[in-house]
Amino acid sequence: MKLYDFSVKNRAQKDVSLDSYAGKVLLIVNTATACGFTPQYTGLQKLYETYRDKGFEILDFPCNQFANQAPESDEEIHDFCTGRFGVTFDQFAKVDVNGEGEAPVFAWLKKRKGGLFGSSIKWNFTKFLVDREGRVVARFAPTVTPEKIEASVAKLI
Repeated sequence: MKLYDFSVKNRAQKDVSLDSYAGKVLLIVNTATACGFTPQYTGLQKLYETYRDKGFEILDFPCNQFANQAPESDEEIHDFCTGRFGVTFDQFAKVDVNGEGEAPVFAWLKKRKGGLFGSSIKWNFTKFLVDREGRVVARFAPTVTPEKIEASVAKLI
């Protein structure tokens, strides 16, 4: 399978084909609203504003698997992110990124870039950078800020 073969749910639980992002540079992130890394939304939004007109998209997947840090509904998460951080990039329905119920797209991403501690995602704000051909070119730990990712994004743009 390729990245563009997957469909995901948007906040309204409607299917969205990732094929609609073909030809773009993507940053796919699992997020949470009550995490110590939540302020990274500011940097993510700035990164998005800088490169969106050049074919860059951020795909935000809230996840409540880590210490119950995203317990709200999809709409409440969206309202929080738009109200507090001015987020305008695409936010999807809440997903699991590990375990039996993990979203297939995250299983696929982890297979391509396992990370330092194996394939499991260890915490919120793990980031996967995907090139215009749908290849996963990098995986960034939660501690790697959007500002530190910018050079990698710029290379792909």
